[in-house]
Amino acid sequence: MMTKFHQSQLSLSDALVEEDPEQSSLRAHAVRIDVSQNEREAPEHRHRKGQLVMASRGGVTCRVPTGIWMVPPQCGVWVPGGMPHSNVATANARLFFLFVEPDAADLPDRCCTLSLSPLVRELIIEMATQSEVASAYGETMTTLLLSGLSRMPVEDLHLPLTAEARLNRIASALVKDPSDRSTMAQWAQRVAMSENTLARLVQQETGLTFGRWRQQLQLIIAIRSLAAGATVQQVSGDLGYESVSAFITMFKKALGTSPARYLRKFERWT
Repeated sequence: MMTKFHQSQLSLSDALVEEDPEQSSLRAHAVRIDVSQNEREAPEHRHRKGQLVMASRGGVTCRVPTGIWMVPPQCGVWVPGGMPHSNVATANARLFFLFVEPDAADLPDRCCTLSLSPLVRELIIEMATQSEVASAYGETMTTLLLSGLSRMPVEDLHLPLTAEARLNRIASALVKDPSDRSTMAQWAQRVAMSENTLARLVQQETGLTFGRWRQQLQLIIAIRSLAAGATVQQVSGDLGYESVSAFITMFKKALGTSPARYLRKFERWT
């Protein structure tokens, strides 16, 4: 008996349709997708199986009802089975999707970013690039992968979202134009509430102050862009900072290190 693994070089949406994870009876099933020169999006969808999204090149973000999640280099975003989500990848990204049967491994029941060890990453790549391998080899690979994956630490890098329509309106506007430097008072006026009410609402719904909530979105966009090859100068300008030093200062205060050093700790791999 042979176990089959899949590799795809289609566009993001087409590849996810082509490589329907529900067709596989394996405990874990991996797919590689090479995105074309243009940024690609897979609209909101869901799977019965859990899904790990990993990028070996470029950047990708995942959006679920509770937040926007960044996939930094050397990490993966875990999306539990049944959860609606969408994926947006930068141009020329190389993505790996690992689909896991429910209860096949002790994995979180919430969306989160996992810091992946070199062994786990290589096992996912191997699983995605092999066409046909002996079932004993495949089972051993799967067991080792799922055991390792369940032990990976969580990286806290996401933007909390809620069902509150006014906050979602602000979040969508900031995602569309992250350079918008409007004050909280100006945002409050746009969504027809007082500044104090908006401040309380953001704290109540996300657990963050308005400034920290907006900063978290900027960090997600910044890391995604830097991982895709943008320069610190480009990212600083895209986020509306008056100077590169102001952007680097914000980055250091939030993550404890400079943009260059942050990415360096996730050494690139192909």
